[in-house]
Amino acid sequence: MSEPVRCRWSERDPVETVYHDSEWGVPERDPRALWENLMLEGFQAGLSWTVILRKRDAFRAAFAGFDPERVAAFGPDDVERLMQDPGIVRARAKIEATIMGARIFLAMRDRGEDFADYAWSFTDGKVLQGDGMSVPASTPLSDRISKDLKKRGFKFVGPTIVYAWMQAIGMVNDHAFYCFRRDQV
Repeated sequence: MSEPVRCRWSERDPVETVYHDSEWGVPERDPRALWENLMLEGFQAGLSWTVILRKRDAFRAAFAGFDPERVAAFGPDDVERLMQDPGIVRARAKIEATIMGARIFLAMRDRGEDFADYAWSFTDGKVLQGDGMSVPASTPLSDRISKDLKKRGFKFVGPTIVYAWMQAIGMVNDHAFYCFRRDQV
């Protein structure tokens, strides 16, 4: 039995292969999972996604399973604790942005605004299909979402990070035309 043909980027590292085959591009509709993924994308800024994937379990442990209620309650002592945690990316601005992101997530929820409904409203709930040949770093839509997230107070949500998030959560299907996952997601 032959190995399936995948997006080339996913063949560099076994961690990337598993992520590609099981998660990347699968439409996610859970508000908490969408928020977690956006926060992790923010930590990825300036690094490779493989670094974040390798540290994801440590991130989840450090950030209370990305439970927004618990993360929103983090204070200065928690920031210092996280700055000492070798299992995560120890960037104070990104740690503080995640805590603020939890507070924004909860404020949206408390106003009756579901984060999943918010995210998917930009595509009317539909998955956008990439052309299967080129993958842009950002798009006019990722720029629009980025601006809206920033207006709400989120940090580390530039157009490139947002586009990577859109791909990861399956809002856009950018699997290559030859990839076995393209028609599955």
